[in-house]
Order: sequence, then structure tokens, then C-alpha cells
Amino acid sequence: MTIGVCYGVVANNLPPANDVVQLYKSKGLTGMRIYFADAKALSALRGSGIALILDVGGTDVLASLAANASNAANWVRDNVRPYYPAVNIKYIAAGNEVLGGDTRNIVPAMRNLNSALAGAGLGLGAIEVSTSIRFDAVTNTFPPSNGVFAQAYMTDVARLLASTGAPLLTNVYPYFAYKDNPRDIQLNYATFRPGTTVRDQNNGLTYTCLFDAMVDAVVAALERAGAPGVRVVVSESGWPSASGFAATADNARAYNQGLIDHVGGGTPKRPGLLETYIFAMFNENFKTGELIEKHFGLFNPDKSPAYPIRFQ
Repeated sequence: MTIGVCYGVVANNLPPANDVVQLYKSKGLTGMRIYFADAKALSALRGSGIALILDVGGTDVLASLAANASNAANWVRDNVRPYYPAVNIKYIAAGNEVLGGDTRNIVPAMRNLNSALAGAGLGLGAIEVSTSIRFDAVTNTFPPSNGVFAQAYMTDVARLLASTGAPLLTNVYPYFAYKDNPRDIQLNYATFRPGTTVRDQNNGLTYTCLFDAMVDAVVAALERAGAPGVRVVVSESGWPSASGFAATADNARAYNQGLIDHVGGGTPKRPGLLETYIFAMFNENFKTGELIEKHFGLFNPDKSPAYPIRFQ
């Protein structure tokens, strides 16, 4: 499995979960991410074989899981045991883009979830526990080999992952890097179009797309944290198709098709398959923030494509 798609539900007009799973299957999609233990989605996934990133939910849930082992055991009892292995839960994400003081809960929650899974007879490696980080958890990202985690808690996360063998889930958005610095970043470099090559003068590796440079900056940060063997899974990546700077259907198609076609070969630093999840399956009309947030979908709520895309 190389390409999955994130199934966000911040909308009031999406198809039923059973229809969504059928849409994934009809497109040959073999990976999904959901952002909380959504019973409707989990039930619909039974027997589908679709590999799942299961997020625990918001920072309140993360804090509860971190607080004590019994909370984590109860969460696994309620949200994993009824579904696994009929639902192919591959990863549990203890938090998504956690910020500020809540970051202190990540490692305790991960430890408690690992213990709870073991206590439920799901030993180490059956379901891997990680957390999903914003790309700006890494700093000094150019050249990529200079990448380093911006805060100390990430060293603890990286070393825990090294001890369990789980990957670091990372949300990687060249769109936002380009949007914030269009003077220095070329649109073609950000969208997998040819024409730009960037060389890392520290190690001689050459980059033809911003996505690879960003992923390899995370790899460099893991190495500096003493966790060189930890894999990176790209838990979100995408491009908006409307309502903002460079947010067009043409750019979104170029980026997401380029991503699908690219990740089978990995990055200059780590060649090979790079497991990646596109954000998102649907345009979500209740998303808040900038208007572009409503337009990351590959599909409209009526299941029609937002723009032409092929998955295989």
C-alpha cells in the first residue's frame, strides 16, 4: 500500500459511510485515515481490507489517554477490540498536529496505548502507535539535511518510536510552503512539474520536488534525535482546488496526480515505497479557517471527482 486518502467528515452533506467505503474500493484505494473513532466508518470498513490510520480524537481524548493506563485500556476496549482484525487498523495516531502544552501528553498517551494493546492481546507491531505532526515541528529545513526538531518533546517521541518500531506520521504540505514564500519557491517545484532542481550541498543529493525535500528534512531531524531507523509515513498531503492563492483545479490535479505517481519511488534520502495519505476524500463544507480549507477534496459530496485523477 502506497497511497491512501484521509476521510474527513466536517460537513453536513457527505454520503453514508458504507457508500464512502465502496467509493474507496471502486477506485482501488487501499488506505484510509479517520480523525476519531467513528463507529459508522469503522463498521463500514469491516472486511474491506482497507488499511486504517485511526486517530484517537481531540486533545481532550489525548489528555485522558495520557492520564492513566485504565483510560487507554477502556479506549482500546471500546474502539479497537470490537473491530480488529475485521477492520485492518494499521496505526493509531495519538494526536494530530498537537501544539503548546498539550504536547506533554503525546508520549504518555502513546505508552499507555501500547500497554493497552498488549493487554488486549494485540502485541507489539500488530497495531502501531504513533502521533501525527505538523511539518513545522521541524526547523532548519533547507537544505533538507539540516532538519532538526524544533522542540525537545519530539526527541522523546522519536526515541519511543525507535523502541517500538512504529513510524512517525507527518503531515507534509508543499502548498503552504509555496503560499508563504512564492518568491523563492517555484510553482513547478511545489507541484511535481518538471523544470527545477535543487541540490543539498551537504550531501550532494538533488531534489526535483519540494515534497521530497520536506520529507527528507524530517528524516534528518529523526537522525539528529538519535532515531535514524524510524520510518516516515506521510499522514496528510494535498492541494486546494479553489478559493485561495494558487488554489486551482489545475494545480490541485497536478499536485495530487504527481504525488500518486511519485511516492512509489520514495525520496533521494530514502528510496523505496513511501506510504502516503492524500488529504482529503471530500470537500468539507463545515471546515473553518481560510476558505481553501473547504476545497482540499478529491471528490465532491455527490461522489463526482473534483477534477480528473487516477489512482493506479
